[in-house]
Amino acid sequence: MEHKKTVQKHEVRKPEGTKEEADILKIKKSEDFSEWYNQLVQKSGLADYAPISGCMIIRPYGFAIWEKIQRWFDDRIKATGVSNAYFPLFIPERFLKKESEHFEGFMPEVAWVEKKDDGEERYALRPTSETIMYDSYAKWIRSWRDLPLRINQWCNIIRWEVKATRLFLRTREFLWQEGHTAHATEEECEKEVALRASQYRELIETQLAIPVLMGKKSRSETFAGADYTIALEALMPDGRGLQMATSHKLGQHFAKVFDIKFMDDEGKEKLVWQTSWGLTTRTIGALTMAHGDDKGLVLPPKVAPVQIVIIPIYDNDTKAEVLKEGEKIREKLEGKFSVRLDDRDVYSPGWKFNEWEMKGVPLRIEIGPRDIKSGQVVFVRRDSGEKKPVKESEVEHAAGKTLELIQENLFRKAKEFMTANIKDARNFEELEKLIQNRKMVRAHWCGYAECEEKTKEKTTATIRCIESETSEGKCTICGKPAKATALFAKAY
Repeated sequence: MEHKKTVQKHEVRKPEGTKEEADILKIKKSEDFSEWYNQLVQKSGLADYAPISGCMIIRPYGFAIWEKIQRWFDDRIKATGVSNAYFPLFIPERFLKKESEHFEGFMPEVAWVEKKDDGEERYALRPTSETIMYDSYAKWIRSWRDLPLRINQWCNIIRWEVKATRLFLRTREFLWQEGHTAHATEEECEKEVALRASQYRELIETQLAIPVLMGKKSRSETFAGADYTIALEALMPDGRGLQMATSHKLGQHFAKVFDIKFMDDEGKEKLVWQTSWGLTTRTIGALTMAHGDDKGLVLPPKVAPVQIVIIPIYDNDTKAEVLKEGEKIREKLEGKFSVRLDDRDVYSPGWKFNEWEMKGVPLRIEIGPRDIKSGQVVFVRRDSGEKKPVKESEVEHAAGKTLELIQENLFRKAKEFMTANIKDARNFEELEKLIQNRKMVRAHWCGYAECEEKTKEKTTATIRCIESETSEGKCTICGKPAKATALFAKAY
């Protein structure tokens, strides 16, 4: 293999305005994590800032990742009896006000439509859809035969954030799915909450290769109007917790407010039990932070828009032969994998290496005239940089195996990071110091809001989830008998 020599012999015709080198990150991940993230999201082609304050544009490459997430999750919820529907973006103010806790919880972020006809009530732009959907549920549900009712919608959400925009992490408009179910019994309701949480965990860990911690939220962090919330929390490389998805037991609160009743098989009228659950485009931000490096994105193969890129390396004398061989390899892999042959003649192989590394393509296949003579190609892994020759006859099998290894390696590395960066605190001073050192902290908690508030005030960290609802120790914050073990961290 003499790739360097063939690269140097390559004559490149550069169009006007083409850079000598592919766009690269100007800051290291370890130096300024926030700026590294902002540059990476834009330079990799995931998203860009919109001309509207607080909003973002999801570019085709970023949306392709979202479509893969959608497809995986949509297939699995449909297999368990969920149907997709769509409800209006406009929420009547009287609907929001029906459930006071819910309304107060969202009020600071609600965006209102100013224009209305004479005498018409105000409309909110959808901050979440419980109220608009449950007005219909009250009409559709009559008998126990109508239950369970499971409806999901893929839609946009508007929450008027006043904090600085962080692409994918905090914007005024974002995309999500929200599932809303109604059941005849509390037991069925709680099984639904647990099922959706487990499906989220499977999605995040097996597809995005991000390990998560799963547990209930504290009362102050629970979704407005819910009995309890199960959260799936990830730990990012800067030591902050990121909420990846949530599943809520709504109980019968909304059923009482919206009069959602059914006649059971004994002829008795009863209130339904409800759940809601959601996951957003924030997952793409998590993916970027968890796996990205100083060269760009590092995408898990299962959600990568392009899993394999073939880079032909040639000079003017060998161009036709190498491109022909590259096309043969592409045809061999196409159908089983998402593969691209980069035959653009205006860019050098080195430029292409940089560009596809920035985009996080899991596997690069290099082929030059010497490789053709040897009956091989060269595999280059994005996650580790490892290069190895592969016989051309074994390319298809080797590609599948390599992609599996990359997927497994990304999860293993992320899991090792999370495990190493969750620390136990014996007292409040240790908790403060660990949070300051960008760790997630495991601590005994008495269950009282005062200790939770003190921690937030002193460290800006919140309870990301309750790891265990029992504890034999003393509260790390106040020293009183503990009722739970909680995980504290700063959050996005």
